[in-house]
Amino acid sequence: MTVADPRPLTGEPVSLDLLNTRWMADGEPQDLFAGAAGLTRVQGLAVWLESTGLAARFRADAATLVHLLTAREALARAVADPADESARTLVDAVLEHGRIRATLTAEGPGERTEFDDPTWGPAWTAARDYLELLSGTPGRIRKCASGTCVLHFHDTSRNGTRRWCSMAACGNRAKASRHYARTRER
Repeated sequence: MTVADPRPLTGEPVSLDLLNTRWMADGEPQDLFAGAAGLTRVQGLAVWLESTGLAARFRADAATLVHLLTAREALARAVADPADESARTLVDAVLEHGRIRATLTAEGPGERTEFDDPTWGPAWTAARDYLELLSGTPGRIRKCASGTCVLHFHDTSRNGTRRWCSMAACGNRAKASRHYARTRER
């Protein structure tokens, strides 16, 4: 039985999608890995693995969850303050558990990921994805501009000015608030 992902924002790159396993709903913090939507911790992990396309490669078990929580905390600190040396050290510690091996395939050059322990796979994948975002478009890793939202996104807009995790949610609330303020002034 497949359980629907309860999070308000999905489909971001894996590293940011991992950060978005924590969100706010009706002013209350939610955590996909800590019982949100009535799910157990491991069920929340299974939902996340499925939504990110990692379920076919990795198992939802307690050890994988512990490593993923380690990666989530490291990434949260690194995104919040890219200059934080201790955050970079934490991300590097996650990356120590895997590597990319160059291969030659029938189609030509290829790559294969290898892990010292497969339960580190999703955590390593998220940390590696963060490095790829940083090497491509570091200024486009953003936190939603709403003061009450904790979600992150990768700004893929043409001019790089996206401010909200979602126009339908936070953006609409901000527009409605501005409209209300203007009408009260009259």
